[in-house]
Amino acid sequence: MFTNNKRQQERTGRNGSPRLQYLQELVSEFQNATNEETKEKVVAHLANFAYDPFNFTFLRQLNVLDLFLNCVTEPNEKLVEFGVGGICYASVDPANAALISQCDGIPLVVQCLSNPVRNTVMNYALGALYYLCNPMNKEEILKPEVVEVIERYTSAGAVSVSFSNLAKEFLEKHRPGQT
Repeated sequence: MFTNNKRQQERTGRNGSPRLQYLQELVSEFQNATNEETKEKVVAHLANFAYDPFNFTFLRQLNVLDLFLNCVTEPNEKLVEFGVGGICYASVDPANAALISQCDGIPLVVQCLSNPVRNTVMNYALGALYYLCNPMNKEEILKPEVVEVIERYTSAGAVSVSFSNLAKEFLEKHRPGQT
């Protein structure tokens, strides 16, 4: 459920931490974490906050989008999955999408299209590219090798109908009349 100021105040109560403070605590916990499991849990938690427009300004203010992009470069598959998941959720907002593009996030998301973890590719990488693609960066995203991969995914209905449909929708939206 999406949050607004009134709902957030009701949920926080008198003794709760304001959202910005809570997110800052999570970022600090990630930065100070010494083991991978803690990092995974924190990034997953941050990614869950990235779906709600109420949090978009806070995520930008705390550089959480950079944190997600850094996770995509990690060898830990769960950090990659949760990082690109956060990017996917946050990229529905044009300001977030622009920031991700400015931080050279598009090549990182594109590389996730070949990730061996199905959830990373199916739900997150392709979804993020769907929202990131715009007239300013279309050439970067719609390179022939990327389009070829996405075209292959359109026939993946036996693996996942929803994934195949997302690939088809991506091509219909960003390459109309060429599918």
